[in-house]
Amino acid sequence: MDADGVAHRLLRRVIEVRSDEARVLGWSWLYIFSVLSSYYIIRPIRDEMGIAGGVENLPWLFTGTLVGMMVANPPFAALVRKLPRARFISVAYRFFIANLLLFFLLLKVATPEQSIWVGRIFFIWTSVFNLFVVSVFWALMVDVFDSEQGKRLFGFIAAGATLGSILGSSLTATLARQVSSTYLLLGSVVLLEVAVFSVRRLSRLSEGLLLTPGARSDEAPIGGKVLSGMTHAFKSAYLLNISIYMLLYTITSTFLYFEQAAIVNRSFADRAARTAFFAEVDLLVNVLTLATQLFLTERILRLLGMALTLTVLPALSVLGFVTLGLAPTVAIIVTFQVLRRSGNFAVARPTREVLFTVIPREDKYKAKSFIDTVIYRSGDQIGAWSYALLSFLGLGMTGIAFVAVPISAAWLLNGLWLGRKQEAMAASTAESDAPISTIR
Repeated sequence: MDADGVAHRLLRRVIEVRSDEARVLGWSWLYIFSVLSSYYIIRPIRDEMGIAGGVENLPWLFTGTLVGMMVANPPFAALVRKLPRARFISVAYRFFIANLLLFFLLLKVATPEQSIWVGRIFFIWTSVFNLFVVSVFWALMVDVFDSEQGKRLFGFIAAGATLGSILGSSLTATLARQVSSTYLLLGSVVLLEVAVFSVRRLSRLSEGLLLTPGARSDEAPIGGKVLSGMTHAFKSAYLLNISIYMLLYTITSTFLYFEQAAIVNRSFADRAARTAFFAEVDLLVNVLTLATQLFLTERILRLLGMALTLTVLPALSVLGFVTLGLAPTVAIIVTFQVLRRSGNFAVARPTREVLFTVIPREDKYKAKSFIDTVIYRSGDQIGAWSYALLSFLGLGMTGIAFVAVPISAAWLLNGLWLGRKQEAMAASTAESDAPISTIR
C-alpha cells in the first residue's frame, strides 16, 4: 500500500488536504515541531533566569532584546539577499546551535555571581532566537502556500508547533528538579539540528514546494536590498497595519507577563520550583492550543472569515482586561493568560500568517522578518517601560488593566481592517492568476 496515499487519507479525516500537499505538510510539521520543542525546553529556563536577575530589571532586559533584534536583522537580510532559502535557513539555525553550545560552557564554569549576568544575556538571546527561528519557518510557509491553502492548512501546521511546545515544556517540567538546566540546553541543540535536516528535505521537494503560481526555484537567491524589509514595512499601508496589529498584541502581552512575573516571584522562593511552574503553565496552554488547532482553527476561519477571526483575540483581551480590573486575583490572571496565549497560538497566529501570503516574495522574508522581530520586540519595549511608568505613577494591577482596555479596542478595529484588506487582495490575486476564459 502506498505510504503517501495512506498518510493523505489519514490527514483527510482531520483537515481538507490535497494529495500533492501531504508530503510537504508532513515535513513542515517535523520542521516546526523540532523548532518549538527546542525553544520550549529553554523558555522556562529563560523566564527563571529573568526573575533571578531581579524583576525590577526586566524592562532593561526587554530593551536589550530590542537592541539585539535591530543588530541581528541586517546580517539576516544580507543572507536572504545572497543565498537560496534552504542555505540561509541552515546557516541561521547553525549559528544559534553554536550559541547554545557556548552558553552551555559558560554556565558550567560561571560562579553564582557570574551566572546572574550570563542568565541576563541568555534571556535576551533566547528572546531574539525564538522570534527569528519561528519567523523564518513561517516565511517559508507563506512562500510555499497561497492564501487559500493557508486558510486550510496553517492551523494544522501550527498544531505541529504546539506538539513541539508540549514536548519541550514537558521535558523541562519533568527534569528541572532532577537535572541541571544547563544540560537541557544540549537537548535544544539536537532538536535544532533536526530542524535543519527538515529544511533540507523540504528543499529537495522542489516540485512540492512550488505550489503557488509563478514561484521561483529554491536555488534562486531572493535578492533585493538589505534594508528593504524595514523600508517596505513602513511604505506599504498594508504592511504598516500588520505592524500595528503586532505592536498592539505585544504591548498588551507584556502587561500580562509582568503581572505574572511579580506574582510568581512572591509565590515561589525556590528557583527550581519557579522553572517547573512556568513549564507547567506552558504545558496547559499548549494542550488547550492543540485541541483547538486540530479541530477548530480551520472551521473558525471558514465560518468567520479573515476579518472577524483577526478580532477574536482583541475581543478576548478587552473582556479579559475588564475582568482583571474588576477582580485582580491570581486565578483571573492565570485563566486570562492561558486563554489568551492559546487563542493566539491556535487562532490569531495562523490567521496572521495568512496575511503574508498576498505580498511580494521579497517581503515574505525581509519585511515579515522585520515585523516579526523588531516590531514585535518594539511592542515588548513599549509595554515594559509603559508598565514601569504606570507603576511609578501609582497604578496597581487594576489601573494597568483598565489602561489596556482601550489599547485592545484599537487592536480590534485594526484587525477588522486588515482582514477585509487581505480578502480583497487575495481575490484580486486569484482573478489575475485565473485563465482568461474564466474571468468575467
